[in-house]
Amino acid sequence: MEAEEDKCVKFENGLRPDIKQLIGFNEIKDFPTLVNKIRICDKAGKAKANYYKAANEKRGKDLG
Repeated sequence: MEAEEDKCVKFENGLRPDIKQLIGFNEIKDFPTLVNKIRICDKAGKAKANYYKAANEKRGKDLG
């Protein structure tokens, strides 16, 4: 059990700061669960970035 927890901590330490901040508060100690949660966070973050990029491009076209 301790090895699983150590694996999770090591994995979290290698994450990007934005994802690490979101995941770190959950203290997930099951590695497959941790990886799945990170995938969800990363996917949501990319969707958010794409949304704002598209909104900014549209706003630029409306001004021009």
